[in-house]
Amino acid sequence: MTSRRIQPGDSALAARLRREVRGAVLFDAASRGRYSTDASIYQIEPVGVVVPQSDEDALAAFRVAVDEGVPVLARGGGTSQCGQTVGAALVIDHSKHLNNILQFDTDARTVTVQPGVVLDQLNAYLKPHGLWYPVDVSTSAQATLGGMAGNNSCGSRSIQYGNMVHNVRAIDAVLPDGSAFAFGEVKGEIEGPAGYRNLVGKIRAIALREAEEIEHRYPKLLRRVGGYNLDMVSGIPFNMAHLLVGSEGTLAYSRRLHLNLSPLPKHKTLGVCHFPTFYKSMEAPQHIVKLAPTAVELVDRTMIGLARSNPAFRGTVDQCVKGDPDAILLVEFAGDDRDEQIRRLKQLTELMGDLGLPGCVVEIVDPALQRDFWEVRKAGLNIMMSMKGDGKPVSFIEDCAVPLEHLAEYTDRLTRVFEKHGTQGTWYAHASVGTLHVRPILDMRREGAKQMRAIAEEAAEMVKQYKGSYSGEHGDGLVRSEWIEPFFGPKLTRAFGEIKDLFDPKGLMNPGKIVRPSKQDDRALFRYKPGYQVIPIATALDWSEHGGFDKAVEMCNNNGHCRKFDAGTMCPSYRVTREEQHLTRGRANTLRLALSGQLGPDALASDELYETLDLCVSCKGCKRECPTGVDMAKMKVEFLHHYRQRRGLKLKDRLIAYLPRYAPFASHVAPLANAAQNALKSVLGFARERSLPQWRGTDVPEPAQEGNASEVLVFIDTFNRYFEPENVRAAIAVLNAAGYKVRVTQPADGGRPLCCGRTFLASGLVDEAAAEARRVVETFKPYVERGVPVVGLEPSCLLGLRDEFLSMLPGSDTRQLAMKAFLFEEFLAREHAAGRLDLKLRPLREKKAWLHGHCHQKAFAVMPDVERVLKLVPGLAVETIESSCCGMAGAFGYEAAHYEVSMKMAELSLLPKVRTAARDELVVADGTSCRHQIHDGAGREALHVARVLERALAQ
Repeated sequence: MTSRRIQPGDSALAARLRREVRGAVLFDAASRGRYSTDASIYQIEPVGVVVPQSDEDALAAFRVAVDEGVPVLARGGGTSQCGQTVGAALVIDHSKHLNNILQFDTDARTVTVQPGVVLDQLNAYLKPHGLWYPVDVSTSAQATLGGMAGNNSCGSRSIQYGNMVHNVRAIDAVLPDGSAFAFGEVKGEIEGPAGYRNLVGKIRAIALREAEEIEHRYPKLLRRVGGYNLDMVSGIPFNMAHLLVGSEGTLAYSRRLHLNLSPLPKHKTLGVCHFPTFYKSMEAPQHIVKLAPTAVELVDRTMIGLARSNPAFRGTVDQCVKGDPDAILLVEFAGDDRDEQIRRLKQLTELMGDLGLPGCVVEIVDPALQRDFWEVRKAGLNIMMSMKGDGKPVSFIEDCAVPLEHLAEYTDRLTRVFEKHGTQGTWYAHASVGTLHVRPILDMRREGAKQMRAIAEEAAEMVKQYKGSYSGEHGDGLVRSEWIEPFFGPKLTRAFGEIKDLFDPKGLMNPGKIVRPSKQDDRALFRYKPGYQVIPIATALDWSEHGGFDKAVEMCNNNGHCRKFDAGTMCPSYRVTREEQHLTRGRANTLRLALSGQLGPDALASDELYETLDLCVSCKGCKRECPTGVDMAKMKVEFLHHYRQRRGLKLKDRLIAYLPRYAPFASHVAPLANAAQNALKSVLGFARERSLPQWRGTDVPEPAQEGNASEVLVFIDTFNRYFEPENVRAAIAVLNAAGYKVRVTQPADGGRPLCCGRTFLASGLVDEAAAEARRVVETFKPYVERGVPVVGLEPSCLLGLRDEFLSMLPGSDTRQLAMKAFLFEEFLAREHAAGRLDLKLRPLREKKAWLHGHCHQKAFAVMPDVERVLKLVPGLAVETIESSCCGMAGAFGYEAAHYEVSMKMAELSLLPKVRTAARDELVVADGTSCRHQIHDGAGREALHVARVLERALAQ
């Protein structure tokens, strides 16, 4: 029996859900579009989306869907690589609200969670108790436990801890007929309600009937997650929850997960083994595993090169990878005895010498460096997907697992298959268990589907030969379900169908996965379907690096790395709203749909797209932290350019954008200007609760003296010139004290002071911003040609010379300026490292500085320089506040419409930490907006680093 057909966006279904369910009911085209993709190659529009506020709401939505005959698709982080989380169904998103840890027993080492709990969230909760949930998938910052159970996820350390199925104790779930059962261990006689006993008995009968096929067909490997886990319910005792694990939401609706925990190892060591050829790296794991490591992970040449090209990873890779190996293996040892782990690391070095590779191991004992290098490995898939162009590494055979003794031969043969079909593969992942994530590079818009089919058929035959597993970790989904029958045979495939029908007789639970699947190469299901094309537009910025604006948007592969919540900057607004719309991925998807005409002909200038990008604070966290390099701040500028051409500017936006033009006049009548803006701020749309920057006079001094050292050109931005000139005075004083010949130049055109154009860019006025940029480039050109460094104070302004200027004014003059532009602290740190900084500083009364980093300082990796410069002050301890965006983001936090979100961003970590700072401790922030947020939100004065150094000058 099949479900009845309801069209996407069905208004009657939406109306009923809004009546019966608390939470967001999203049936508009843009919302459906954002949930139509995951990290796979597929795109299927859902009927609609519900984001329930509670467990009861989720259950109500589930029952409404079943009653209406609508398929149901439970979703967590939406990071599936096989298409499990897309379908023509009602999507129920657990990730926003159903993310609570319900029970925890430290002595029994068990925990009960809702399905939307993220793995990193759980492990952060468990860490103080010395425990963790050890199924450590690389997407741990965004993977939900419900999704991990659905996929039977594994992780890097499965050789020691097993897969998800080995760590789930029980699952509370509801069947489509409304029956609610606790699926758990069955030790002998089946207990529980009659319906449960009847269901378990029938499943058990199928398992016993197919015992011979199970023995013959199921791979004898740890890494095998294809089909249903029928083999795990064929003995006594058995656990019915283990049948639900790996079922991809096709059998029941899971409400709670009961998990077993493991003790955290106290000490770890890491050996990075270097190999001259890929083949040798594949021969080694069968020997290495005899040393009982907790993990043996592969990273190939391609991934090493891409990681080195990513600013977020380059430093770590250079510390751990020596020379130019063809591949490396990360070998980890873990336990409670530190000396024992070091001894085992030495054994690894000896073993590699015995294998003919002496000196190939970089031994890492430092926990911080180990953690950083594991982050590089965890980002492996996303690093691979950062390849530019239409050809991308495609997921369809990346989970094949073979016995270790065949690993080298298998990978060698598969490489030749790729060559035969005109492509090559990227390799990484779990060498310890014979599962390598290999992805051929294919263009899925053109011949990729045909190549995928041919490669899949040959790979399947090989895996069969080696008695391996075709689906070893990421599940079946849309891409591998059709391969279940070739591997498990017709009898077990029919048995899987029987199991499906016992649980879900109407076929409403995530149909098309595992049982009765579509073809993996059905192009109608692809993200880039036949006929996919982009609406041509004349872009305002230069996107040639990516091959066009559309190609830059399409760099997002939906991996969901932007969903992380506990580290880095990305994505500040999502951390507050927890809504897909306000996620870097959600914005990129909406832009892609708009650019390709899937949201209508005028979508690029629509209010719906404006709302999607409205809470993007242009922090540039994604520019650095997104492994595929999505720069949403730049994309927002491009969008706003097109939007403003049709919609124009409100008075408030015009006042903000044109501030550099009227600033000279306003500063001359500062008292009047301040009174006027304070009186009118509510009328103009500024938040009543927010103080506004106060205009000051243009008291910016000329340099006081000529020095003996090199010239330095100080770029005075609009904000520091007119609102905080004391920062300019401090910077000049410090540079003078260090003996530099400080220059403060006048514009080449003889007009008003220079400006970077940031306020124009924030409003989408690219032409006006480019005009400002041109004045800067022309004025600074003679100095740049002489090699004079340009030093600025405001991160968003100075770093614009290295970023947006290149997009607005591509050319050699702009590139040369970008190479000579430094933030004040960058310049001093560079000079100090080169032994050229002669700056005499004395201790301050304050002994500690709390440092908050501007988002752009983080995005351009400047924060270490700020720390180094502050530490030049004798006796000054520096503690960097771990925070995302402060919430001000230029004009964003001043606006009434954004005030609440702005304060929530600040309250995530910044303001609570600042409030703990003692009155005799400094608070340091180089961003003018950051200082304003700290003043308004915590009642503290934050200083620019230049003012701290000025205070410490030895007079």
